[in-house]
Amino acid sequence: MQEEILIPLIIFSTIFGVAYVYLTTRNKERLALIERGADASLFNSGKKRGLGSIVLNLALLAIGIGIGVLVGAGLEQGGMHGDVSYPASIFIFGGLGLVVSFFVDRKLEKE
Repeated sequence: MQEEILIPLIIFSTIFGVAYVYLTTRNKERLALIERGADASLFNSGKKRGLGSIVLNLALLAIGIGIGVLVGAGLEQGGMHGDVSYPASIFIFGGLGLVVSFFVDRKLEKE
């Protein structure tokens, strides 16, 4: 009974701990750079991704997973074992969805 309560508690406390250490370390790092007189443009080195890009990636991932479930069901009807067909097709088509989203995002970035 207690294990059912401890497992989610341990998982969420671990996630919180990692996020806390990451954010506090990043803040201390930035403060040290500012104290040394470093240029503030160091913090903006990454490209800004808009909400549309994130939504596009998630949508194409979801479409890939949906197609993977359908293909997995078809493979199971064809005689393949369901424990193999579903995960394999979900990962394959989910990955293909992410690859497609990468190329679409790159094409939109050029325009």
